Amino acid sequence: MASRKFKVLALGDVIGSAGQRAVFAACAGLKRRHNADMVIVNGENAVEGFGIDEATAQRLFSAGADVITTGNHVWQQKSVMPYLDREDRILRPANYPGGNPGHGYCVLDVRGVSVAVLNLQGRVRMPSIDCPFRTAKDLLRKLKSKAKIFVLDFHAEATEEKEALAAYLDGEVALVFGTHTHVQTTDNRILRGGTAYLTDIGACGPHDSVIGFKSDVSVRRSLTQLPLKNEVSDTTARIHGLVLSLDPLSGKALEIERIQEDSLV
Repeated sequence: MASRKFKVLALGDVIGSAGQRAVFAACAGLKRRHNADMVIVNGENAVEGFGIDEATAQRLFSAGADVITTGNHVWQQKSVMPYLDREDRILRPANYPGGNPGHGYCVLDVRGVSVAVLNLQGRVRMPSIDCPFRTAKDLLRKLKSKAKIFVLDFHAEATEEKEALAAYLDGEVALVFGTHTHVQTTDNRILRGGTAYLTDIGACGPHDSVIGFKSDVSVRRSLTQLPLKNEVSDTTARIHGLVLSLDPLSGKALEIERIQEDSLV
């Protein structure tokens, strides 16, 4: 493994049935095409746009996901709570207060390379939970002897908060990628210390939509200011994500490439 690059494929928030079908159909092919060593999928919107359940998580694992990350909607499918405790490859943000179900990180051995995947949530225009910056540092200290490569899904609303966390961790992690806003940004880059960064990797979900949901409902919400429930659009999905190439010896990023393609199902 040390003789070649190590590659991580990360796919954005899976939204509803359309997003599920797209990832189920494309994940294995994307992994082969990009010669990825491991796959991370954010699954927090997989079930009707809000949360994830055990059956969907297992199908994502079967499709090729090595780790499933989530975010603020992870708690909305109540049946998933026991599964979050049992399965350490499905993560919820680590900076929720102690005592909540689940795990905020996992460490995998992938072809002889130890990889830690961390999941954190922002606080700007989000629930007021524990500090993601301090939690990140605490986790890195805890896992320093257990992993060579560190990858972080930062599920957050504000670009400034995402960029600030990446700057704070520059040189200590291989990748900080953002999720939650469902729209892929074009600012993929490698910071001075060797950390790759992308503000939001986008979503795997309906393309003709408003962030994956029915456009007419989103328009009515804006016009009326009523708390109308978003409904997942049933249009063809588009897959968004990234591929990270890194040096497995140093744990530093070498190249970060965005993925964007239409689903065939």
